[in-house]
Amino acid sequence: MAPQTLSTQTIYTGRIFDVRLDTVSENHIEYTREIVVHKGSAVIVPLFEDGTVMLVRQYRHAAGEYMLEVPAGSLESEEDPATCARRELEEEVGLRAEKLEKLTEFYVSPGFVTEKMHLFLATGLDHVGQKLEADELIDVERLSLPEIRSMIADGRICDAKTIIGVLLLSSGI
Repeated sequence: MAPQTLSTQTIYTGRIFDVRLDTVSENHIEYTREIVVHKGSAVIVPLFEDGTVMLVRQYRHAAGEYMLEVPAGSLESEEDPATCARRELEEEVGLRAEKLEKLTEFYVSPGFVTEKMHLFLATGLDHVGQKLEADELIDVERLSLPEIRSMIADGRICDAKTIIGVLLLSSGI
């Protein structure tokens, strides 16, 4: 028998995510879980014809460091992931894609976060200029796949969505 949610209470409402407290019953045992509720996000691997990929470098406060990663962004309410991917690609990186192909989707950390990431490959890229929001301080870097794989291997890139995207792309999926 599947677990049942007995009650749910929103204990924090934020701009990017909410937090709720759920009481669950499973096999006659009751327990509580704190859940971070996120609308989901789109992740984009922008691949140029020469085999290079455009990455973004930005400060990630939770990690306490600048990170190099593929562009991504949160879904707006009821937004289609592909629409979000196209919007974020243009806003963060200043590119438009002729072709957008969904590679996969995955949960960030399903033990406590509802966020599902939708991973896309973007090709046929045209530069249109970044459209950053006031609090987005983003630099872009264009690197080859071997360079990126080397940076993953030695820990210079440690962002999960980037690792997943680059490894899927490198494996030919």
